Amino acid sequence: LVPVVRRHFGSGFLGRPRAPERCLFPGQVSVLYFARSAELAGLRCETLSVPREITSLQLWEEIVKVHPRLAVIRDQVIFAVRQEYVLLGDQLLVLQPGDEVAIIPPISGG
Repeated sequence: LVPVVRRHFGSGFLGRPRAPERCLFPGQVSVLYFARSAELAGLRCETLSVPREITSLQLWEEIVKVHPRLAVIRDQVIFAVRQEYVLLGDQLLVLQPGDEVAIIPPISGG
C-alpha cells in the first residue's frame, strides 16, 4: 500500500481573480515521487492543495517546503505535469483538480 497524504498551503488565495476562468483558488493535485525523490520525501505519492495558477518553480518550491530534503536534487530533477516535461522557471501552469505532477530524479543503469 502507498501512503497518501493530503496537505494545504497557506490561505489558498494569492490575490483577486482577474476573471472566473483564471481563478487562483487552490486545487488538489497528485504528486508522484520516483526513485531518489521517493526516498527523500519518504513516500511515493500524496495529494497537495496548491494555487491553480502557479509557475513551475513556485510549484517546486511548495513541494520542497513540505519535503525540504528534496532540495538537494533540484538541479538534476525532471519535473512533469500531466505527463509532459516542464522546465523549472517562470512557465505559468494552470492546474486542474486531479492533475498529476511527477518528480523524477536522474536514473542510472543500463
